[in-house]
Amino acid sequence: MNSEEAKKIIIEALSEVYDPELNINIVDLGLVYSINIDFDKKEIKVKLGLTTPFCPLAGLILNQAENEIKEKIENYDEIKDFNVNVEFDFEKLWNPDMMSDEAKKRLNHLF
Repeated sequence: MNSEEAKKIIIEALSEVYDPELNINIVDLGLVYSINIDFDKKEIKVKLGLTTPFCPLAGLILNQAENEIKEKIENYDEIKDFNVNVEFDFEKLWNPDMMSDEAKKRLNHLF
């Protein structure tokens, strides 16, 4: 397994995490800012954004993202023992242009 294959697995897992208010997954919302996989350190680091810096459900999203990744990687011997670190990036602000076309269609009445 290479880094790109592992990233696809992580993205699949994160596609199962939904913003509770918008009911759209965080991948389509453009909230997955970076995924770094270090095979030497056996570590997966994910940086997420929020639609608003003061999101009251941030902790729920963070926990769900981490749990989905851990559950998904259990199926892959090459990465199942990796440490998973998910955190928010509060320096990079989210904007609606970061959403997928599908998410924009679903939310066009809001943005």
